[in-house]
Amino acid sequence: MTTKALVLAAGRGKRLRPFTDTTPKPLLPVGSHRLVDWQIAGLKRAGITELVMNTAHLADQFECLPEQLARFGVTLRLSREGDREEQALESLGGVVKALPLLTDGVEPFLIVAGDVVHDFPFERLLAHRRSLLDGEKDVHLVAVPNPAYHQRGDMTVMPDASVKPGAGPHTYGCLMLVAPRIFAGLKPIRSALFPWLWQFALNGRMTAEVWDGFWANVGDPEQYAGLIADASHHATASYWDEGEI
Repeated sequence: MTTKALVLAAGRGKRLRPFTDTTPKPLLPVGSHRLVDWQIAGLKRAGITELVMNTAHLADQFECLPEQLARFGVTLRLSREGDREEQALESLGGVVKALPLLTDGVEPFLIVAGDVVHDFPFERLLAHRRSLLDGEKDVHLVAVPNPAYHQRGDMTVMPDASVKPGAGPHTYGCLMLVAPRIFAGLKPIRSALFPWLWQFALNGRMTAEVWDGFWANVGDPEQYAGLIADASHHATASYWDEGEI
C-alpha cells in the first residue's frame, strides 16, 4: 500500500484572528501560494501524492482543493468533522476519524500540520517506514530547536534518537510518521495527540530527529507578516517548482 499523509487543517487558528475569522489558517495566502502549499509541495516532492485533510472551521472553503490539486497529480480526500470550530475533533480525534482513508491498518502514514512552513525533506521520514512495519518502533517524529515563543520546549532528543518528554532543548516540529496500530480501539472523539503520544516515548517505542533548517509555526499576525515579507527572498520561495503546486 502507498504511504499516505494526513494534513491537519481543522483548527481555528485563534491567535491569527482576524485573518482566520474569514479564512482557514492553512489557506491564508503567502505571496502566490497558501500556507498549506508548503506541506503539499514537500510531500509531492518526496513522492507522497495521496493525501487526506481533516476540516471543520470554515470547512466549505476546502471543498475545491481536491479538484485543484488533481491537476498537479495530487489526490486529496477530505475528512470533514463538521462546519465549525466547536465540531473539530482536535489532533488525536481527527486522526482516528480519518484512519479508514489513510491506511489498511498496517501501512504507516505521515501526520503533518497544515499551518507549518519548512524545508524538511519528507524522504527522511519515509526512511523509517520499514522499522515501523517491522515493529521496531511505533513513532518517528521531527523536532526543532526551541523557537522563541516556546523556550521551555517539549522534549530532549537523545544522541541515540530516543526521546525524553518534558522541558528540554527541542520542540515538536508537527511532522511525524506513525504506525496505525497505536490507534487501535480508539474512538473518534475530541482529543489531542499530546500528551497522549508521550507514552510511546516512555516505553521506548518512539524515535526522533532534529531539523536545524528552515521551520516556522505561524502563530500570530506578527509572525504571519514576517513570513510574507521573507517569502520574496527566502530560499523557500522556490521550494516548489513552477507549476508544481
